[in-house]
Amino acid sequence: MKFLGRLSWFVTILLLSAPLLAQTSGDINGKVTAVIDGNTLEIKDNHNQVHKVMLAGIDCPELGQAYGTQSKKFLEKIALKKTVTATLQGKDRLGNYLAVVMIDDDVDPRIELLKEGLAWTAERNPNADLEPYRSWAEQKKRGLWQEQNPTPPWTYRRQQTMLQPKSS
Repeated sequence: MKFLGRLSWFVTILLLSAPLLAQTSGDINGKVTAVIDGNTLEIKDNHNQVHKVMLAGIDCPELGQAYGTQSKKFLEKIALKKTVTATLQGKDRLGNYLAVVMIDDDVDPRIELLKEGLAWTAERNPNADLEPYRSWAEQKKRGLWQEQNPTPPWTYRRQQTMLQPKSS
């Protein structure tokens, strides 16, 4: 009888921890409930937990930058309310989750943003597989590549930080 009681307790713990086990597997399956900016999504998983993830390997213009709003609107158009699988790739230096997201199992929004000229490949550890899409958009003068010398978002963020008043 003690064995059945322990087994029941073990099964209960296992069932309650299933959402956590799914999370540690590296995949989040769910629907996009919000688009924060051109490369940041909120995904509500099958357990009604909301996850904020950034698209790994690309960097879109900031919302205060030229093409920032366009990149956000484009991502909303292709991803909002869609079913996605996000494969976690780790975290950035600020602790945000980085993920490769697939929309409806076949659309990679990173590639779509790059082809539209609405993103750069990442400054640090760029993904060589993504670079041809950025390069093609630049050659075709799509999106931000219409500009003479577009400012990468990492440069824009550093400039904004320098404009902040120094705290005493």
